Amino acid sequence: MISNQILQNTIEGLKGISRIDFSILDTEGKVLATTFDDMKGYESAVLSFVESPADSQVIQGHQFFKIFDEQQLEYVLLAGGENEEVYMVGKIAAFQVQSLLVAYKERFDKDNFIKNLLLDNLLLVDIYNRAKKLHIDTEQKRVIFIIETTHEKDSVALDNVRTLLGGKSRDFITAVDEKNIIVVKELSDSDGGKELQKMAKEMLDILKTECKEERIHIAYGTVVNDIKEVSKSYKEAKLALDVGKIFFDEKDIVAYSTLGIGRLIYQLPIPLCKMFIKEIFEGKSPDDFDEETLATINKFFENSLNVSETSRQLYIHRNTLVYRLDKLQKSTGLDLRVFEDAITFKIALMVVKYMRYMESLEY
Repeated sequence: MISNQILQNTIEGLKGISRIDFSILDTEGKVLATTFDDMKGYESAVLSFVESPADSQVIQGHQFFKIFDEQQLEYVLLAGGENEEVYMVGKIAAFQVQSLLVAYKERFDKDNFIKNLLLDNLLLVDIYNRAKKLHIDTEQKRVIFIIETTHEKDSVALDNVRTLLGGKSRDFITAVDEKNIIVVKELSDSDGGKELQKMAKEMLDILKTECKEERIHIAYGTVVNDIKEVSKSYKEAKLALDVGKIFFDEKDIVAYSTLGIGRLIYQLPIPLCKMFIKEIFEGKSPDDFDEETLATINKFFENSLNVSETSRQLYIHRNTLVYRLDKLQKSTGLDLRVFEDAITFKIALMVVKYMRYMESLEY
């Protein structure tokens, strides 16, 4: 349950204080963590100690201690030396590891509860009963952040992220797969859209600095007021992550509330999308245009169909832009200067983008 790295860090810290070497072994005599230079020849002694009724014992000039997890023997702690001081320090070290076991087990129970809550695997009555047992507030504002990284995460990496992002003791940081980290963030009553964006930016900056990730995407859902609605915010964040990759790939942070029409397009069946493109463009595709035409179209949309501002930003004469728009109208039948035609063309571009993305997932 506790990673070997955590055990190693613990006994190294204890050695730094007491100047006594420690080793933690499993019940089969395998070394999990040690500060000794050599641990050969202790396996039989550990196995013998495990079988004995004693909780502590001096063997081969060292103090041995048993560490239990609810009456179940979990570890054997070995402290270097056999005098009274080593015995006392060894008892303290054993108590420290025992406390870690309790803390990690409680966190494991909470982590398991949060995962099942996110995935909608719990009945409503179970949600409230288990939340009460785990001392989790049920009526609290929360929001879900999903952090997608380029590298797979193991338990040690997840512990590091917990340390980096665990600003509040009642926030939960977990994972349901190798690449996505989920942050269940507790909020105050005054936290709104600006605060959520700020939180996401802080997470992004911390992970980029400390974890050296090449690319990080962060998506988040809407704020919920009850623990039973946490799965709703998670689904929204997951949808925002997927939709963001299609329509907002240049953004590192995407909020569910900003997805706009992209959220609707993402839920369209592919056959319906193909039918729409065929009817509007008679078999052609709006992404078949050359780069100059596409750049003109995108800039025109960015400037809210303003011809003068678009020509200025493209460093071309107004008449040149008008000529390009006229040429586009002849080939597609759509005049982008007319609002209805512009909306149709914009949606078509997004639909094609969505179709290309879905096709790429099939390979």
